[in-house]
Amino acid sequence: MKTRTLGRDGPEVSAIGLGCMGMSAFYGGADEAQSIAVIHRALDLGVTLLDTAEMYGPHANEVLVGKALKDRRDQAFLATKFGINYNEDRSRLMTDGSPANVRRAIDDSLKRLGVDHVDLYYLHRVDPDTPIEDTVGAMADLVTAGKVRFLGLSEAAPETIRKAHAVHPITALQTEYSLWSREPEDALFALCRELGVGFVPYSPLGRGFLSGDIRSVDDLAPDDFRRSNPRFMGENFRKNLDLVEAVKAIAADKGVTAAQLALAWVLAQDPNLVPIPGTRRLPTLEQNVAAVDLSLTPDDLARIEAVFPKNAAAGHRYAEAARAALDR
Repeated sequence: MKTRTLGRDGPEVSAIGLGCMGMSAFYGGADEAQSIAVIHRALDLGVTLLDTAEMYGPHANEVLVGKALKDRRDQAFLATKFGINYNEDRSRLMTDGSPANVRRAIDDSLKRLGVDHVDLYYLHRVDPDTPIEDTVGAMADLVTAGKVRFLGLSEAAPETIRKAHAVHPITALQTEYSLWSREPEDALFALCRELGVGFVPYSPLGRGFLSGDIRSVDDLAPDDFRRSNPRFMGENFRKNLDLVEAVKAIAADKGVTAAQLALAWVLAQDPNLVPIPGTRRLPTLEQNVAAVDLSLTPDDLARIEAVFPKNAAAGHRYAEAARAALDR
């Protein structure tokens, strides 16, 4: 497995990680034994960066990851997140970056994961009611206490990142990035390079859409949250499927899958990127990992850009409830 460094002075991790969210939440029912087998196979293949969060389940995904790592903790660079959850009727997301919640959340996560520390601890969403300096100051105390090794932010705006980094070095920024979500190119990439912050793209396959395997909304489970995602709805779905078909044609010319091409495209954008595609299936995991070794030529990149230019995707990447929690 090839490796990359998270940021200028950060840790070395596998060039591609594993997002574990879908094993427990949002994408319909899952099989625990199968998911643990996927995590074990990922470790066997040299994948070290495993990503989970308090809200996935909620809590169930951390428990699952903890079970998978029971005898293999030393093989994983373990990342988890805190600071966001749904209200009781799941109509909106609630953020909490208060120092008290920082202290509560890490202890609860460590207990669920069955570990004495996590390698990377993210603020999952920025709390507009708590100064970021206060949140990161409390997170820095966790580093001093040995409960956390490195700090990260998720979906944070440039000004927030600068303020946070001034309190304690931010090792990684996790934000959605893929062929159909390219907003980080506007300012975040340059800022991360300036500050020496690593960039971890989540949903690098557009929540599975860029794989080309989803042909209809009926391919999704009845309780799959993507059914309410704007890009998976109505005319947006059809327009986005046309974009994916063009990517599949380029992938076929190279003898790879559309997912592998889309992942290789992300990896080719900047050596500072460490994407974390998720999957619950062993064959998909192995295909994703193989994308690390796929080289794209300048002509390949130009062809992809021609059929799937920036801002080509139809629809917002989040429904309104989740959109409201994004740092502006």
